[in-house]
Amino acid sequence: MNTALIILAAGMGTRMNSDIPKVLHPLAGVPLLHHAMAAGATLAPERTIVVAGHGAAQVARAAQGYDPETILAEQTEQLGTAHAVAAAGDALDGFSGTAIVLYGDTPFITPETLEKMIQAGAQHDVVVLGFHAADPGRYGRLILDGDQLTRITEYKDATPQERAITLCNSGVIACPAPLLMSLIKSVGNDNAAKEYYLTDIIEIARAKGHSAGVVICDEAETLGVNSRAQLAQAEATFQQGARANAMADGVTLLAPDTVYFAYDTVIGRDSVIEPHVVFGPDVTIESGATIRAFSHLEGCHVARGSTIGPYARLRPGTELAEDVRIGNFVEIKNATIGSGAKVNHLSYIGDATIGNDSNIGAGTITCNYDGVMKHHTHIGRDVFIGSNTMLVAPVQIGDGAMTGSGSVITSDVEPDALALSRAPQIEKPGMARRLMDKLRAAKTRQQRGS
Repeated sequence: MNTALIILAAGMGTRMNSDIPKVLHPLAGVPLLHHAMAAGATLAPERTIVVAGHGAAQVARAAQGYDPETILAEQTEQLGTAHAVAAAGDALDGFSGTAIVLYGDTPFITPETLEKMIQAGAQHDVVVLGFHAADPGRYGRLILDGDQLTRITEYKDATPQERAITLCNSGVIACPAPLLMSLIKSVGNDNAAKEYYLTDIIEIARAKGHSAGVVICDEAETLGVNSRAQLAQAEATFQQGARANAMADGVTLLAPDTVYFAYDTVIGRDSVIEPHVVFGPDVTIESGATIRAFSHLEGCHVARGSTIGPYARLRPGTELAEDVRIGNFVEIKNATIGSGAKVNHLSYIGDATIGNDSNIGAGTITCNYDGVMKHHTHIGRDVFIGSNTMLVAPVQIGDGAMTGSGSVITSDVEPDALALSRAPQIEKPGMARRLMDKLRAAKTRQQRGS
């Protein structure tokens, strides 16, 4: 069935106390908005429409950064949820399939739930997503007559009997697009806030002879983010689920509560993740790898059998082959490391290629930036780079070559050659003792004078 997504993302989020639009605050390393878009994307929608308002340009960039084909609609005034959906009307022109209204600040609606709503559309013209709340509080209540939804009653308008109902409104709605827009045209703003409420379409639909039904999901799916405290709660909820899923998939987490995942982290089974590891977006770890404590990874791929850390940082563009060793206080960026290679200590490897089985000594730096441009370093197979070597890019080190410790390499090195670039060592007999005696005498004079 053809579907279209209408994602409401126009709110300012006053309680966030932020200059950043609410839907752009990060959850699991990406904007809240991306979570809603990702859930809806599983339906392969024909159109995705994001309704922006506050910070519309920023929201547009984020939405189209996730999906360049996203259609942007703007709600210039925030006059309620029905008014926001109405702003998507032009973008739905000519579309006759099912429109699903989602919220950019509600990140946990699952693809399975959305699929159930699509299926329920075979029995009902309008489908509302509901949930049984442990503490219904001030949520709107869903009033049922058998399997028919008769109306949605706001808490302030509910009778005591209706307030006792635990079935609450999530705000998510599925409806054929032409019908949805027709119903919204009939929504008025005769209320204290003078706003147009999407919930009003249920009674309007029923009055016009249309059926309305409910799909029920777990309450946790409906968690909305309206404050920093709720954002922290959402992060904790996401991380708890991600950790449980990883362990169920055969990943060992030595201290689960200290490991943080991004929304798209992929880890193969029999991998071991030590304490205090943080995964940023776009990380794939193959089976049997070990990520040691206090390491940070983002935008990288780690092949099977490799060991990272402790205290390592892998930045975007890092590609590690099988059985690579990246050790403590090593940073890798935009580099490809061949199988069996080792970068074990206190090194920076950026904009580089390292061949199979090469060994990079402690304190090595690829000097890749000249202040304007980045340049590439190519290190061949079976190369030994001595400790404290500076490789001034662009430079190539041939297969089987070696550099002496403390060298500054500015020219290409032929295969199997030894490259040395050091200032000559000068030794002055007795100078150390004379110098120290002079310094101690100066210190004594200074102390007496004070």
